[in-house]
Amino acid sequence: MSRPTKVIVNRQAIKNNLALANSLAPTSKFVSVIKANAYGHGLIEIAKTLSDSTEAFGVACIEEAISIRNAGIENPILLMEGLFTEDELQVASEKNFWLMVENKFHVDALLSAKISTPIKIWFGIDTGMHRLGFQQNSIYENIKILESSTNVKKPIVIASHFANADDLSSNFTQIQIDRFDKHISNIKSDTSIYEESLSNSAGLLGWVDSHRDWERPGYLLFGNSPFMHSHETEKLLEPAMDFKSKIISIRTISAGESVGYGQNWTAKRKTKIATVTVGYADGYPRNAKNGTPTLVNNKTCPLVGKVSMDMITIDVTDVCEVSIGDDVVLWGHDLPVNKIAKYCDSIGWELLSRITSRVPRFYIN
Repeated sequence: MSRPTKVIVNRQAIKNNLALANSLAPTSKFVSVIKANAYGHGLIEIAKTLSDSTEAFGVACIEEAISIRNAGIENPILLMEGLFTEDELQVASEKNFWLMVENKFHVDALLSAKISTPIKIWFGIDTGMHRLGFQQNSIYENIKILESSTNVKKPIVIASHFANADDLSSNFTQIQIDRFDKHISNIKSDTSIYEESLSNSAGLLGWVDSHRDWERPGYLLFGNSPFMHSHETEKLLEPAMDFKSKIISIRTISAGESVGYGQNWTAKRKTKIATVTVGYADGYPRNAKNGTPTLVNNKTCPLVGKVSMDMITIDVTDVCEVSIGDDVVLWGHDLPVNKIAKYCDSIGWELLSRITSRVPRFYIN
């Protein structure tokens, strides 16, 4: 392997993060959300890592679910966006894929499907996110129709999703919880048995009232805080990814000279510039600002100049000893991805999930 840009994933850290989540909601069952290539960590490898520790997995589409199943992993898999075409129902029935049902198209397709094995469904209701889920005037009628169908495995899980749980100062999450509980109260007015699910990562960590039968952690599994501001959980979570590369060239430039495309950074002093082999074609964000930190020999070295397709340049003037071949940490244990995201006007979720396929993943522990 010649090009040194790589991702190192610590399997044990991911297991530890799930164990932490379990300790916070010890009576709950867990759907570990590993959509988007497990947030850039590698779909199949992470599914294998967690298969003995989680009740089920959550993905965005049936293609992701099939990849997991073809790898020999037998956990149930929730299709969190539901079905896109009716023919997916036969596959879901055969392969034990669970289905988010959140609109009339889903209901009609499920009721008319010719399947031999009933499908476990998650009935999505809209409590304020206004993205997916049945709205108030259609909840009761549709869940009762589904409950009477032989194509539906019981119990049904009633679920909703938070819009603002990462902001602990906002009262909107509590409003959503209250709305959810009101709907649950109306639905449960008879003798039917249902299960409930509300919490994403932020809900699980920050909103105890949202803990229900099923929790749905995603981002926290990989050791990253889901909150907008500093939070005590940052000390408890273990970042699972180190995104690293190496210095491939070093030069010294004079004050007044510029670096990179567009000359958007100019040296104010005699400056030692290191070129690092990583760029936006690897998933390093092109909109990273001058000053975005990297680590070289445990010392912070700021990005200078625009990110190009395959390379970045950093200021290593203040590193006493620096050489071609030295490691550069782009984000990881000692440099949180959330911190890098702030320099990019982005979020850690995006940065992780955009690491491209040309970056090899290596797994430890």
